[in-house]
Amino acid sequence: MNKTTLLLALASMKTNIGRTALTLLGIVIGITAVIAVLSAGQAISDLIIGEIEAFGGNAIEIEVKTPNVSQNSTENAFSMVGGSVITTLKEKDAKAILKQPNIINYYVGVMGQDAATYKSELKKSTLFGINASFIDIDQGSEIELGRFFTNEEDESLSQVAVLGYKVAEDLFGQNDPIGQSIKVGKKRFQVIGVMTERGASFTFDWDTLIYLPVKTLQKKMLGIDYVSFIFAEMEDATLGEETVEDINYIMRDQHNITDPDKDDFAAITMDQAIEMMAVIIVGIQILLILLGSISLIVGGVGIMNIMYVSVTERTYEIGLRKSVGAKQADILWQFLFEGIIITLLGGLIGIVFGILITGLISLVANAAGFNWQFSISWTGMLVAITMSAVVGLVFSLYPARKAAKLDPMVALRKE
Repeated sequence: MNKTTLLLALASMKTNIGRTALTLLGIVIGITAVIAVLSAGQAISDLIIGEIEAFGGNAIEIEVKTPNVSQNSTENAFSMVGGSVITTLKEKDAKAILKQPNIINYYVGVMGQDAATYKSELKKSTLFGINASFIDIDQGSEIELGRFFTNEEDESLSQVAVLGYKVAEDLFGQNDPIGQSIKVGKKRFQVIGVMTERGASFTFDWDTLIYLPVKTLQKKMLGIDYVSFIFAEMEDATLGEETVEDINYIMRDQHNITDPDKDDFAAITMDQAIEMMAVIIVGIQILLILLGSISLIVGGVGIMNIMYVSVTERTYEIGLRKSVGAKQADILWQFLFEGIIITLLGGLIGIVFGILITGLISLVANAAGFNWQFSISWTGMLVAITMSAVVGLVFSLYPARKAAKLDPMVALRKE
């Protein structure tokens, strides 16, 4: 193996530029997928963890669940998505939970949709019914203008509203909305506050919400007496697991449940939610990387086939080199170099395309209102280069060995 062997490999690739380009394609697609998936996966992980932490690291969420199935099961997910409504979660449950020594505050929530109008302006909005302590517990929410509603206004079913940033902008433009009257559905509400701009997270945009007292939304607009979730604030976040166990006991007592399998609720700390999401993200990344690897394998098979054809076409060249003193190792490494160089080149091109796609995803996500950080996975780059070299070596080995073992006299007679 010497410099001449490497130069001959490069010369052969240059001579068959079209074949080389086609061989590169599968490798480029596979590496692009690996880079984009790993980089986007890191950004998604940071985004989700940041959104969960915004609810408060010392918060516990209690939400409805289909009895007899696990909270994270597909059966529960399909039941919720399919329109199953569980009406057993009430604010009295939250008041019972508040008696647990480590729970210092709570808010309950329910959601609806309706059109909000002011004069000739109309905005389709999500109605977010919560109680007054929401503004104290949720770390991502702040008032920009006016104030939030009080517990007294909630208890008295007051028709007051706090607008999300975009709702206020769409309905009032540059005018001051505080004290103005808007119509939500068929009801009149007085605007008492506007939230600061927050952006989108998970399935909804915080800036398109209209915040209403939960009892007002329940009784006067939706005609219900249940809530969708409870957020409880802990005094000591390190006691999360013990607090969840106590909440499970309290909730079962509230709902007259003796068998834990029949729980119609699920309680989870924010730390547990972050751990759960991290596992899900890693699982999705592994799946997508495996799918991207299929393209690498296809590209590797293409390299093997094309190099096998190349060996057949260049039989005379191989025989001539052997006749003037080239050893089997020289021929072997010439063809191995061709395969490895092609795959490494494909890996480098794939890395460039992967970075470009990652940047494009970041731009689109930020334009949609998500706090998406552009990041490049250095681990992904290392994996990409390593996978490229391995694919080049493995799939070039058979045709290279075939070329190296050719008898020079037989090879020369085939010209």
